[in-house]
Amino acid sequence: MRLLVLLGALFYLPSMVNAQILFKEEAALLGLEDACGNTYLGNGISFTDYNNDGWDDVSFTTGIGESVKFYKNTNGIFSEEILNLPLINYQTKQINWVDYDNDGDKDLFVTSDTDGNRLFQNDGNLNFQDVTLASGISTANMYSYGASWGDINNDGHLDIFISNRDLDFINTNKLYQNDGDGTFTDVTAQAGVAASALSFCSAFFDYNNDGFQDIYVSNDKFPVKNLMYKNNGDGTFDEVGQATETDVGIDAMTVTVGDYNNDSWFDIYVTNSPDGNVLFKNNGDGTFIDIADTSGTLFESIGWGAVWLDAENDMDLDLYVSGSPDGSYEPYLSAAFYKNIGPDSFEIPTDAGFAGDEASSYSNAIGDINNDGLPEIVVSNNLEDNIFIWNNLTTTSNNWLKVKLEGTVSNRDGIGSVLEISINDNKQYRYTHCGEGYLSQNSESEFFGLGPHTSVDYLKVTWLSGIVDYFYNVSANQLLEVTEGSGTLSLNNQPDLGFNLYPNPVSSFLNINSKILIHSFEILTLTGQRLFLEDVFNKQLTFDISSLPSGTYFIKLKTDSSNNTLKFIKR
Repeated sequence: MRLLVLLGALFYLPSMVNAQILFKEEAALLGLEDACGNTYLGNGISFTDYNNDGWDDVSFTTGIGESVKFYKNTNGIFSEEILNLPLINYQTKQINWVDYDNDGDKDLFVTSDTDGNRLFQNDGNLNFQDVTLASGISTANMYSYGASWGDINNDGHLDIFISNRDLDFINTNKLYQNDGDGTFTDVTAQAGVAASALSFCSAFFDYNNDGFQDIYVSNDKFPVKNLMYKNNGDGTFDEVGQATETDVGIDAMTVTVGDYNNDSWFDIYVTNSPDGNVLFKNNGDGTFIDIADTSGTLFESIGWGAVWLDAENDMDLDLYVSGSPDGSYEPYLSAAFYKNIGPDSFEIPTDAGFAGDEASSYSNAIGDINNDGLPEIVVSNNLEDNIFIWNNLTTTSNNWLKVKLEGTVSNRDGIGSVLEISINDNKQYRYTHCGEGYLSQNSESEFFGLGPHTSVDYLKVTWLSGIVDYFYNVSANQLLEVTEGSGTLSLNNQPDLGFNLYPNPVSSFLNINSKILIHSFEILTLTGQRLFLEDVFNKQLTFDISSLPSGTYFIKLKTDSSNNTLKFIKR
């Protein structure tokens, strides 16, 4: 009985920890005194470490006559940096830092609703070359807003979904599949996602936890409804908005994904006009239910960007929403911070700071300015108002953990991975994105609030390759850099993908039996180096690995509809 009481006390400890949330606008003090300009429906913003020095930088798009702006973070202070980049002096929207070629540096993708989209390849030293046409991506004006990156076939190469808002309904949204050789193929039609629907943005995520990335799209103006594309795992998608009950017909702006109730099923927040925003709670059975009204997150203004964050590291996700009214249009909110008070309930605290948060704002993103584990919020404002940085000055003894991923078999950025932590059986979940929310990109580090706890029982990372890494007894208050395949994996815990691999561990001959035809297989090291590749077209394989040095390896099996990765040990 004493043990049960103790566990109960531990379960409720996070709510007992004294944490006074406080955000203060300090952009100028931190060295960022600049504006996006007066752009129709706002500009995009990124809070991503673009130079891989361990500090989250700020980048944002601009209006006509201005170039994209870059502010480098040096020990918590920002300074403008002029990158060696071809001139972009037209109106731009989304900005994505993404390693599309898996070479370890961040490349740049920028959308525009006036002059076409651009892909810039990084040579490793922040020198950029325009490779848009060479890569197979169209430079024609498609009236593009959002861009999000994911891996639709789990082959380790990031694909891109572009949301187009063509008022003439001529240009459809675009899905470009990464061919793995620096080029992309337009697979929009054959994938089944060729909708022209006044789309603002999208998010890749796995709504049904089947291991494949689905796509949710926000569409502006009724009667054009939002779209949910279910990934069939064979390169095609089915539109299941009605079946999932997510096909709302509203003035939808953002798509913001997070697991606010820590149940392992990812939820969706969608902003709207004063009729009210939507919070889709994932029921875990393939359907969602809108709880914005009952949860207190309606906003009832003209909402744009939104972002989930654990402001005080108390083990649950709060919510920040931007709006375009500038504070002079009562009763419409210009922005709101919603504290998660659970279960399924939020409130706007009166003492959380945010003084002067009354600009006309559109996009927002989170990062960590000074690497103290407390997330900050950067906001792109319109009408010549400067960028806001809401510095997190919260006083708390709560602990934290940040995790940054590096894929080897999966894409290098680890996009599409699910992170799970457990503390005394209390779980939290994060999903890695590149391009999510209204024209925004968050830090590539995932934030976990740990409350009073000084360690995590385990961190579990499920990669798109199917590889699952476990890390046990992880200490708090650190940035943990995780490389795919570097964790502990019990061979008994490998996912059931329809393949039987034996014996494992193995000394000489490794056998594979499959329920479906295997087209080819690869053997890779833990760092992703390919040792062997062969086309086989068979369901039963036996091969001699006696020449391999002892150690742990991956075997990647390609079928007609999927890529699957398993781990084996060579004695």
